[in-house]
Amino acid sequence: MSEVTFTFRVDEALKNQFATAAKKRDRTGAQLLRDFMREFVRQQEEAAEHDAWFRRQVQIGLDSANAGNLIPAAEVEARFAAKRAATRRRLDASAE
Repeated sequence: MSEVTFTFRVDEALKNQFATAAKKRDRTGAQLLRDFMREFVRQQEEAAEHDAWFRRQVQIGLDSANAGNLIPAAEVEARFAAKRAATRRRLDASAE
């Protein structure tokens, strides 16, 4: 992998504080900046992957709904009311 120089302007006080903090961790500022850059790139890649996954999931849901695979709201409410009641019974039984 070839290396290049990355030059940017920063307030002198911030640069000095950063260099001092890096030295306390037995690192150079350049090492930390490379670490920060790698971490930022990794986070962006993960965010893009999650976004793509989420968009696929939404499309699957839309396609399913458009195909008529729907459950009426009243049925969903009834199913979860039954689940809540069963959970309450189990909790009441375990509290005795």
